[in-house]
Amino acid sequence: MLNKTKIFASLVGGGFLISVTSPKTIAQLPLEMPIFQAQNVQFQPINQPLELKIAVTLGGIGLIGLELWWFLFSKSKAVQADQNQDIQ
Repeated sequence: MLNKTKIFASLVGGGFLISVTSPKTIAQLPLEMPIFQAQNVQFQPINQPLELKIAVTLGGIGLIGLELWWFLFSKSKAVQADQNQDIQ
């Protein structure tokens, strides 16, 4: 298990490596846009059938209900053990 000293040393080392990287190399990257992105392309919505939207919504609600049931209601309640002559 990592202790606080090792975690701190890793963070300091990572910060040092980032600070050593020269900003000149980052500034010299080409700023040209690729040809396929230079065109004026707009996002277009994809029409989905209503039945698919309803099925996905009901499936999500069903999975949420299953998760709630699993974590909140599926566990049996604790029962006090019988005690006979000081033995459980």
